[in-house]
Amino acid sequence: MDIANASTATVSPASSEAPAAAEGASAPAPLTLALVVASDREGRFAPVVTDWFRSRLAEREDFTVTVVDLAETDLPTSLSYDPSPAVRAELAKITPVLEEADAYVVITPEYNHSFPAALKNLIDRHYTEWQAKPVGFVSYGGISGGLRAVEQLRQVYAEMHAVTVRDTVSFHHAHGLFDEDGRHKDPAAAEGAAKALLDQLGWWGRALKDAKSVRPYGA
Repeated sequence: MDIANASTATVSPASSEAPAAAEGASAPAPLTLALVVASDREGRFAPVVTDWFRSRLAEREDFTVTVVDLAETDLPTSLSYDPSPAVRAELAKITPVLEEADAYVVITPEYNHSFPAALKNLIDRHYTEWQAKPVGFVSYGGISGGLRAVEQLRQVYAEMHAVTVRDTVSFHHAHGLFDEDGRHKDPAAAEGAAKALLDQLGWWGRALKDAKSVRPYGA
C-alpha cells in the first residue's frame, strides 16, 4: 500500500457490550502437567528441588500436577517390543500419565555432562505421548547447574516431536542454595525463573492443545 496516499481510517468506539462479554467469559480449564523427577540415585538431592518447584506450582491455578518419580518405577533398561507382564504392569502406571498430560516439566541433575539413564529409558519407551507438547526443564548440579544435561535433552525431545521452552530454572552448586529444611536461602531469582518457565509452558501448552483440537498433529 502507498503509505503517503493512504486515507486515514476512522475507528468506531468499542461497543459497551464487549467488556460485559469479556467479564462473563469463563477461565480456561487448567492444563494437565506431568512433573518428571529424573534421578533415581541413592542419596539424591531431587526431593529438595522437587518440593521447592511444587511450591511454585501450588501458587498457580493454570496447572494440575501429577508427579512421575523415576526412583519409584522399576523399568529395565533392555527395551522390547513385547515386554514382560511385569514391565507392562509398570508401564501401566506411567504411560497413561504421560498420555493425558498437556505439558511436562523434567527435573534433572547432571551426571558426567549428561542426564540420568532412567530418564532416557523413560523417554525411549514412549513416542506419541510426547508429540506436539511442550517440555520445560528444572536442572541442578555443580558449576553448570545441570544446563549441559538440559542441552542434550533438547535434542532428544526434538526427535520426539516435542517443543522445549527456552527459559529454564537451574541451580548451580545446588546443595549450598537450600537450608537444612529445604528452603531456598535467597529465592527471588529462582522464583522469577520459575514464573518465566511456567508462563512459557502454559502459553505453548494452550496453543498446542488448541491447535490439535482443530487439526490432529501429523508426525
